[in-house]
Amino acid sequence: MARRRLDHVDAMRPIKQAGVISTHSVMFFAPASASLTANAALLLLHVSREGFFFISACMLAYAYADLRGGGLRRYYWRRFVAVVIPYACWTLIYFLYPLTAAHYPNLPSAAKSLGTIMYTGYEQLYFLLVIMQFYLVFPLVLLLLRRTRNHHGLLMVFAAAAQVTISIATHWQWLPPLMQKWAQQDSLSYVLYLIGGGVVAFHFEQVHAWVLRNAHLIMAFTLIAAVAAEIVYYISHAGVTTVLGWGSDPFQPSVIPFNVGAIACGYLAGVALVQPWRSRVTKALVRSGSDNAYGIYLTQMLFITGLTWLGWEHLGRAISWPLLCALTVLIVFTCGIVLTSLLARTPLSVALTGRPQQPWSTLIPRWRAAPAVTAGQPPVTAGQPAVTAGQLASEADRPAEPVPGALAGLTREPNGARS
Repeated sequence: MARRRLDHVDAMRPIKQAGVISTHSVMFFAPASASLTANAALLLLHVSREGFFFISACMLAYAYADLRGGGLRRYYWRRFVAVVIPYACWTLIYFLYPLTAAHYPNLPSAAKSLGTIMYTGYEQLYFLLVIMQFYLVFPLVLLLLRRTRNHHGLLMVFAAAAQVTISIATHWQWLPPLMQKWAQQDSLSYVLYLIGGGVVAFHFEQVHAWVLRNAHLIMAFTLIAAVAAEIVYYISHAGVTTVLGWGSDPFQPSVIPFNVGAIACGYLAGVALVQPWRSRVTKALVRSGSDNAYGIYLTQMLFITGLTWLGWEHLGRAISWPLLCALTVLIVFTCGIVLTSLLARTPLSVALTGRPQQPWSTLIPRWRAAPAVTAGQPPVTAGQPAVTAGQLASEADRPAEPVPGALAGLTREPNGARS
């Protein structure tokens, strides 16, 4: 059965990318003197990674709900084009980008470094390593979702229990050393969001109606969950107790409720952004942000690294660091849209943006009217623009997210410290 484009879900993508860039902005430009507050912000900003995996899994299951054995070859080829090729290309680009400052003693040393970042993931690109793993086993996940169709509530209970257990084991470093080291790149570390995305896709209309009907309850829950997570953070820093967790670890168990609520709030924001009464300018900007979200994710470190070379952090002497980070997000997001829009109209579009080449005549975004899904309305409606394979590729359904991956469970604090 043909599936249609869900504009309100697409509208979540630029929101999530702003969260990814915000994470990197705080990590790179918040001063060491503000590490306490900066890490408190990072604790919540890490949700952009969970949001990435949830949206990717949801849209993949939505697009391939009818996938059978005969379609596996086409499915895997599309995943390869949408994720593996851009991953390899951007890993090489990021390897070459700072090469003049790397000072490799010889060619074998440089080749070894390239191999290392290829299998560990350069900065945010480890996200794609996780989603590749999910792509490989997705047909089995889809089979599980079909077999448990009448028991998805119970499946979510098991997924939530597994997520809490894995987060606790990772946070307190109870895993075997090898598993601990690679936890950040392991798709099992995000099982709740990957399985949850698939379950939501199977019950999209009902979930959509429930989320809209309980919008105020969801927002209140998310706020309470955020406050609770921050309380855990601050009482551990004050030395009261660390029994509930400590630091801004992205695998902090105390932040799981906030992650779930924040993803739901992001969905509500997506619905709000594509309402029919929005101005043409707003609609065009939302569509442009959505179309270029994958590219923003892929290119962001070009601009953040460039800003560090320019001494951007020194501007923090004249303005507050939160304002500096906000300006960074604005600059990087804008530059990402511009660069991606240009790359998407070149023969290298597929390799560098994960999208088919676009005509130059579409460079200036225009909104194609398409009714947003509302409560009680089926998510697939006649007349809506069809979803392409590139649009539904994991953020390549279109991706992104944050936190560089050196040692799993550890995140870099402002100015290079680690928590």
